[in-house]
Amino acid sequence: MKNLPLFGGRNLSAWLVLGCSLIAISGCGDTPSASPTTSVTPVETSVASPPSKPTSIAVETELPFKFPLTGLPSSKEVKTRPYMVMVENAPQARPQTGLDQADIVYEILAEGEITRFVSVFQSHEAKTIGPVRSIRPYFVEIGDSLDAVIVHAGWSQDAMNIMAGRKLAHLDEVYGDGAFYWRADDRKAPHNLYTSVDKMKQGVEARKFRTEWNGPLLTFAKDGQNKLTGAAVTHIQIPYLQGYFVSYEYNAAEGVYKRSMDGKPHVDKETGKQLQTTNLLVLESKHKILDKEGRRTVDVFGPDKGLILQQGKSQQITWERKGGLIRAYAEGTEVPLLPGNTWVQFVPEGTAIKTE
Repeated sequence: MKNLPLFGGRNLSAWLVLGCSLIAISGCGDTPSASPTTSVTPVETSVASPPSKPTSIAVETELPFKFPLTGLPSSKEVKTRPYMVMVENAPQARPQTGLDQADIVYEILAEGEITRFVSVFQSHEAKTIGPVRSIRPYFVEIGDSLDAVIVHAGWSQDAMNIMAGRKLAHLDEVYGDGAFYWRADDRKAPHNLYTSVDKMKQGVEARKFRTEWNGPLLTFAKDGQNKLTGAAVTHIQIPYLQGYFVSYEYNAAEGVYKRSMDGKPHVDKETGKQLQTTNLLVLESKHKILDKEGRRTVDVFGPDKGLILQQGKSQQITWERKGGLIRAYAEGTEVPLLPGNTWVQFVPEGTAIKTE
């Protein structure tokens, strides 16, 4: 354990023609089995027992497009705006639903020493997402930089000032957009509010928001392999405040990091599947408490130090928001992501990360 301060069909046709010709010469053109007197047994045998259905030769075809936020293959070009949904992480909200279908998830401290998830959906039509909660200014900054439709239930005044001043597209359950959400009956409010991609699409149509995406592009490794030069890391612990911590364990068979909270697998409520990520970034950031309620500012612009993990290896990086997205750099060169989903863990500067 290390304590790291963070910083073929043509050939078949020819044989069939040849076989039929030889059978015709033998006087058995319409006979399903070969004449006993024929002298070309190998050819006759192959014609005498044809498959009941035409056989097809499997040809691997590469899909022509990629999903912008995962780099995974897509059959069509994706130009629709993503949705950025604020998902709660208080104990009463666990386990959450839909985070396993997000392209990117940012985990960041809110007030009360509990983190909140900024979950970004573009490549999956998630049917249930939540519980949905309120938004803060630094969450707005992430949504704005992604050119996403921001989905939330309530806000701080500073967050609303930003959204109103910039005329950002957002759906707020508390003030006027309740039709695009629902409340589950198996949990108590406010920990029971949910939405879906279909509901959010209805909201975008009703509010006449722009649907075509003007967002930035991520950089993905072309060969699907990481080039990280740091130490192997199969386990990492990320301690947030009040003893609450997150950990990830590398699963070599699947090539992903599987997530746990408080020492237990962090699963999706509907599927029971453990949350996982292909790319894991742990980023130091300046944090500052603003008031007695514990509201804070969190720097989501950088530059600052960090760590990236892919395929069981790590690399220390600097991070910075450039071209509208938070990106990792090593010696001045951008570190590409691997095709797949990404989790980004923001932690206060000086947080002691444990790896092994």
